[in-house]
Amino acid sequence: MNFTYIRFGHNTQAEQLVRLLEFSVGKFRYFTLKRPSPEEAILRHISSNVTFLIFQIHSQYQNTTISFSETLLPNASGTGTDKGLVFILRPEQSMCTWHLATLDAKPVQNVAIPLSYSERDPIPGGCNLEFDLDIDPNIYLEYNFFETTIKFAPANLGYARGADPPPCDIQTGQGSRWRLQYDVYQYFLPENDLTEEALLTHLQRMAEVPQVKASAVKVVTLTANDKTSVSFSSLRGQGVIYNVIVRDPFLNTSAAYVPAHTYTCSFVTTEGNCSSLGRVSSKVFFTLFALLGLFICFFGHRFWKTELFFMGFIFVGFFFYILITRLTLLTYDVLLALTAVAGSVGGVFLAAVWWRFGVLAPCLLCVGLVLGFLVSSVTFFTPLGNLKLFRDDAIFWVTFSCIAVVIPLVFTGCLRILNILSCGLVGSYSVVLAIHSYLYTSLSYITLNVLKRALHVDFRGAFLNVPFQTNDFIILAVWGMLAVSGITFQIRRERGRPFFPPHPYKLWKRERERRVTNILDPSHHIPPLRERLRGRLAQIKELFRKEQPAGERTPLLL
Repeated sequence: MNFTYIRFGHNTQAEQLVRLLEFSVGKFRYFTLKRPSPEEAILRHISSNVTFLIFQIHSQYQNTTISFSETLLPNASGTGTDKGLVFILRPEQSMCTWHLATLDAKPVQNVAIPLSYSERDPIPGGCNLEFDLDIDPNIYLEYNFFETTIKFAPANLGYARGADPPPCDIQTGQGSRWRLQYDVYQYFLPENDLTEEALLTHLQRMAEVPQVKASAVKVVTLTANDKTSVSFSSLRGQGVIYNVIVRDPFLNTSAAYVPAHTYTCSFVTTEGNCSSLGRVSSKVFFTLFALLGLFICFFGHRFWKTELFFMGFIFVGFFFYILITRLTLLTYDVLLALTAVAGSVGGVFLAAVWWRFGVLAPCLLCVGLVLGFLVSSVTFFTPLGNLKLFRDDAIFWVTFSCIAVVIPLVFTGCLRILNILSCGLVGSYSVVLAIHSYLYTSLSYITLNVLKRALHVDFRGAFLNVPFQTNDFIILAVWGMLAVSGITFQIRRERGRPFFPPHPYKLWKRERERRVTNILDPSHHIPPLRERLRGRLAQIKELFRKEQPAGERTPLLL
């Protein structure tokens, strides 16, 4: 029910009109907050076996403020998109209130719920020493392009109404809060769905302990000796909800913190806005890259020099982007343009090496390493990449490099198969990268996670979980279809043909000698290139020369 009443001051004059929102324990309620009109939440008929309450309020991106009193105090109020307060009940208390407000100019759509816990349940944030609130059940979230980090305050053991709280750090035995364990959960919103309705609906699955366990994925379990901070790979444009359940294994009880969500992008700022995730430069770059990759997928082995350009572009462009990003502070668009130039130079160089020397070994080594890089990236994209062992950079990069090098070694005896597989798999994956510049897909993080690991030192401690939903299954099917079709087409097409084309420089030299010695060859009578260029320039000059008038222009002789 909604109630409206007038709050009076000491001078018995009406100060402001406050709307009273009545809540029930464990029941979600939608409502709208507006700046000039604060609201008050009230919970009545609280059971006597309830010792503390957690009241939490959520919005999509506009901040709301929750407080114990009308006067905002740092240790008794919080402002944000996902905020909550712990209310420790006094003996015989059966009603409590909270004050809600917003400073945003636009109305804010919210969903809120009060949750009750008994004296046996642990108190989330009960041993807070880092944040402002005395008891802080909130999860604090920070993100950048590389990683998203959540932090929370340690919990304390529950206690009866009117009793003193157990000390936090006096003892570390089984009778203290050091026996508590923390389960960190992650929940993915539907891909490419940035609507407010979807977020507020799915947040209801992450507030209470049973729903969190049933709906979300448990990422890691922390003990009281671990740091209360966990990092995840940032998924720009993908909605993610995080929550922590604190468990008391001795009493077999648990309680949930206040869930926090992020899209790792902004709904307000122009730069990095959630509604325009793909930059124009990225769309142009990866669209052209995908067109070339699609051609390589089906015709790469036949057009050998074009394939070498494509593989050389990837090989040089990847390392150049890492180098220039770590050494400079250039903008993304400039970095992408310089990478395109450097990659083109690398591709031309690899094709030129083949044209001049005709040696297969270095060319196929580059092709095989690119395929090995993709296979190694797929390996660490699996749950294997979240193993604690691979948080050590030395172990990770040695293992990654070994997998990448093993691929060309395995196919040493069948080089044509190696080349065709590289064309089909790498060429078709370029289409996946192009799709990601227009539409979110988790498959792009197969290689993007490796790039993040190379660029950002702290990324080694991040969990690499990604959603795998309907869009990803469709794109995976497209990738597989393109790869299988391209590989099958090229294997059938190359039957009965030489494994690789002959040495281009020797062919050119032999053809040149034949033209010089064979006078019956029509090409023998073709002037040299220098004379042909001079003749063409003379023809162009004739186009701009003024036409001479007919008739005698000189005076007649006497």
